[in-house]
Amino acid sequence: MKVFVTGATGFIGSAVVKELVSNGHEVIGLARSEASSKKLTELGARVHIGSIGDLDSLRRGAVEADGVIHTAYYHAIGQIPLGQRLRVLLGGNPAGIVGRFLSVAAEADRRALETLGMALSGEDRPLVAAFGTVALKAGRLATEGDQVDPNAAGMPRGGNEATMRTLASKGVRTSIIRIPIVVHGNGDRSGFLPLLIQTARKKKVSGFVGDGRNVWPTVHRLDLARLFRLALENGKAGGVYHGVGEEGIPFREIAEVIGKRVGVPVASKPANHFGFLAPFVPADNPATSIVTQHQLGWEPTHPTLMEDLASNIYFGS
Repeated sequence: MKVFVTGATGFIGSAVVKELVSNGHEVIGLARSEASSKKLTELGARVHIGSIGDLDSLRRGAVEADGVIHTAYYHAIGQIPLGQRLRVLLGGNPAGIVGRFLSVAAEADRRALETLGMALSGEDRPLVAAFGTVALKAGRLATEGDQVDPNAAGMPRGGNEATMRTLASKGVRTSIIRIPIVVHGNGDRSGFLPLLIQTARKKKVSGFVGDGRNVWPTVHRLDLARLFRLALENGKAGGVYHGVGEEGIPFREIAEVIGKRVGVPVASKPANHFGFLAPFVPADNPATSIVTQHQLGWEPTHPTLMEDLASNIYFGS
């Protein structure tokens, strides 16, 4: 199958590209720069120049493909175009910067999904897209059958699941992959774990919110990459799948490991201690993937979060 992959050089996307290529698929990867293009070529993919904000490039990439895997997303303010960046930073109360950024990122994602989906519509070609378990109702075990919660921390991105349902009604074989808060593994440079470690080093304390009993689901990036491939190959139209390897690790346990490895104390802190991560750190987001494992024959086999934290992947030698 010829597969167009957005976010193809990212932490998750690059693993997806490698998984696809090693299983006989032809990959066309979206790239914004010469460095990204080189990385894609080394992974065995063809290069398609463009970005998540360049809708014409997305359309052309999707038209050429037999299916699309969409992992691209604005994860940092520096990734969005300059004009939007200025509106996020200067467009109101500084306390609202995170909220404004999340709205801009979600809107860009909605436009990208619509563009990709319309390019695929009517021909039963798959569109597999990444979302988050953190958009589901907090405090109880989330399943594949749950709908997004308008009050959840991840709602801005989660709201775009509605776009996927609309595309499915127009003949696109959509698959929603809900990803845990923590995706871990070698090469993680800008995910939640590195940011927590950076915060601990900078502020000389590894923090948690409240009593730290809230839990985060996790998955290894290579297990997740395999799930994307299986959904592309075998996902049913309108399918919702959970890329969850571990249902929930207490946040305090994560903070304690980080504190020990960094050599700083561990203490309860208010959410604003974590800066940009403030909306997500208190999230209590247990999630299961039992249905996904049964439907797609997917089984996580790579190291657990604590096994990766015990290694030198995140803390050096």
